[in-house]
Amino acid sequence: MNKHINSMNSHFKFMGMDRQRMALTLLWITPALWSVNYIVARTAPGVVEPHMLAWGRWALAGLILGFVARRELWRERRSTLQETWRYLVLGALGMLVCGAWVYQGAQTTTAMNIALIYAASPVLITLGAVLWLGERFSWRQGLGVVVALSGVFHVVVKGQWGALGQVNWVAGDGWIVLAMVAWAAFALLQKKWPSPLGATARLAAICAGGVLVLTPFAIWEVQLDSTPAWSVQATLLVVLAGLVPGIGAYWAYGFCQKALGASRVAASLYLGPLYGGLTAWAVLGESLGWHHVMGAALILPGIYLASRPTPALEQKSVAKGA
Repeated sequence: MNKHINSMNSHFKFMGMDRQRMALTLLWITPALWSVNYIVARTAPGVVEPHMLAWGRWALAGLILGFVARRELWRERRSTLQETWRYLVLGALGMLVCGAWVYQGAQTTTAMNIALIYAASPVLITLGAVLWLGERFSWRQGLGVVVALSGVFHVVVKGQWGALGQVNWVAGDGWIVLAMVAWAAFALLQKKWPSPLGATARLAAICAGGVLVLTPFAIWEVQLDSTPAWSVQATLLVVLAGLVPGIGAYWAYGFCQKALGASRVAASLYLGPLYGGLTAWAVLGESLGWHHVMGAALILPGIYLASRPTPALEQKSVAKGA
């Protein structure tokens, strides 16, 4: 009997470490998936309106995720319906504000401003996770956040730190500030509100909430005289945004949060400007500079430090089989 119990404990410990390793791997991949959204945001103006793009993106993602998780969603239909208001809130934060409003802001503000504003999001998430969710955050992880943040700024200002004093703020920055705060709230609330649903089923439910919230805004845009006619390019943007930064990035981020905690995962967002620069170079033909190399030299070790647990936390996680 004792041998059987010990075998089960070893299995659960292995599963816990396996989830940890998978989450730590996804931590580095997720921002690369999100960087595809830079291409979408910069291509969308004049092709498809912000709310229509966001609605199509999450409707497509929701249909695919819902089909994959259909059995789980049906099994948990009662608990899911009871928590409808939570999925509407998460959908409004993650799909309306962090989706359509980013596309809206990108029409009038610059990539530098967007990156600078979004650099505050991981800090808000970390503070919220420590003060509101009670997560532990070591001095080593804090140092990692500071190092990674300095690397982000180095990439954004292209190595010219004096450029920070020359930033001009425009109306579009207001949309980005709202999106940045909404993303921090979205990340924290997902951790604050536990769900019986797995990562795929939960994201499908959030997509449904987001589509419901986006629908009236999308209908309003359709009726505007300035709205461009639907085209093949618009369809391609919707499909690209729905599959890669939609299903791929959001699912991976949710999985990582469940396995590692909100504060540790937040630091991975600092890879965004670095991956965005690489994506723009590979797809749009933009040039790379030494500031990307220097930024990477700060961001990568910074994220490594921020994402590593303290020995005590690591032992506790394995013991729980989380």
